[in-house]
Amino acid sequence: MRQLPEILVKNPVLAGLSPSDQQETVRLARVRSYLKGEKIILYGDVWPHLFMVKSGEIEAIKESGEGRILRVVSFLAGELFWGLAFFHENAPMPVTLGAREDSQIYLWARDAILPLLLRNGQASWELSRLMAERMQRASEILEGLAFQPVAGRLARFLLDNFDTASDSAISRDLTLDDIAAHIGTTREMVCRALYSFSDKKLIEVTRTEFVLTDREGLARMVERG
Repeated sequence: MRQLPEILVKNPVLAGLSPSDQQETVRLARVRSYLKGEKIILYGDVWPHLFMVKSGEIEAIKESGEGRILRVVSFLAGELFWGLAFFHENAPMPVTLGAREDSQIYLWARDAILPLLLRNGQASWELSRLMAERMQRASEILEGLAFQPVAGRLARFLLDNFDTASDSAISRDLTLDDIAAHIGTTREMVCRALYSFSDKKLIEVTRTEFVLTDREGLARMVERG
């Protein structure tokens, strides 16, 4: 019997399949490779597939008519996502999916894997839970964009990155355009807000990093939104 890749076994949705259906899931999977910046599927296309990130990072983005980009969410190794047409026939993609770095995904066509999900109640339940979590996250993003000023969104973004780094300094790996895409604004607004934070002594901006100097003050910027 073919050995199941550990990354598949650990996923709550696929772990809910019976052993024989897990084997069938592996058999049905198609591995696809993408270079950094390469698109997987474009906004508006019909794409009835489910995928799991094998390696790298896949991002979902929305682009306005003026060319502004909002990075909605990113998926790392072991995470699942789907085209809207996986659940609703002929439904167009609400986002563009692309590789944020060199990546590989496991890909399943709807017609191939849906029968396995339908006959395994635990797997279907876990997929429903995952969809609910994604809906909650989307609601939080929309709420932030609708009701929180740019300064508050940027402050939250910086605090999240400081927490992830477990340090008072984070490298300036992201460009102003990257940060703007994360918080749904323009690079000019990001630049203005960053130097406003610097003037208020909330952060120190250097050529290579952002240094946190007043966590409570930065947190108050979030609360004001």
